[in-house]
Amino acid sequence: MSSTAARQEIVVGVDPREDWHPAVGWAADEAHRRGIGLRLVVAVPPLHDPRRPGDAPRYWEAEETGVQALAAADAWARERQPELDTTASVLEGLPAPTLGALTREARMVVLGSRHLNRLQEILSANAVVVPVSAQAHCPVVVVGGSGQEEETGQPPYLVVGVDGSEPSKAALALAFEEAELRGCELRAVAVWQPPVFSFRDGDTQLDAERRLLAETVAGWAGKYPRVRLTHEVVTGSPVEVLADAAEHAVAVVVGRRGEGGHMGMRLGSVVHGLLHRAHCPVITVPVVVEP
Repeated sequence: MSSTAARQEIVVGVDPREDWHPAVGWAADEAHRRGIGLRLVVAVPPLHDPRRPGDAPRYWEAEETGVQALAAADAWARERQPELDTTASVLEGLPAPTLGALTREARMVVLGSRHLNRLQEILSANAVVVPVSAQAHCPVVVVGGSGQEEETGQPPYLVVGVDGSEPSKAALALAFEEAELRGCELRAVAVWQPPVFSFRDGDTQLDAERRLLAETVAGWAGKYPRVRLTHEVVTGSPVEVLADAAEHAVAVVVGRRGEGGHMGMRLGSVVHGLLHRAHCPVITVPVVVEP
């Protein structure tokens, strides 16, 4: 398998303890839009010790709850998109590593947000969003809130963060693809943070950043001529600027920085911040998409 383009399935994690409708709805629509299959997955933590009397009933109860949630989510997804080809799986394993392993074969993985605090995101057994996003081999979409696009009276648009790095180039590739599929505008945003001490003229530096952004998006704009593109350089904090730009967006797309180290650090501060700050779905794109 050479890239995510050859992968023919979107995976969505179904959490029986939370409202799975936003993530499942987003994933079903995306699979329908792309004309590929949807796989719904519930991960059930394994039985710790079959010799302990209290463990087996809890495991069976969790498995039964998972089966029921999965059946409901599958039926709901097919009702939402009647032509959708779906499969449903209950897998034994902790949610994060189980879903993380599926990113090697999936076109995209869609998750709901459990709104854990930063410490819980990393240390809790329930943590899924950060570990999966940090280690995924395919794009990961985190859908919070209702998952419904706001009615703002404006044409729909996507936002992509661009800084000239390899991660942001990967994000640009997916953002243009998504914008074309949706027939919506794409807003490429670069963030410039003026250095505290600099002997160069600030306007000159800002002009250089604008030229770099224009050059970066030019090739993609030629490849996707039907995508309405705007681009701008904004001064400020990357998380705040991108979150504000994506206030009413369909989604915000960012590349994943970092190679190794602790999973939270690997995710990158901008992505981590957007997962807390952005109101729209956050799509994290890894540089390496081959398994």
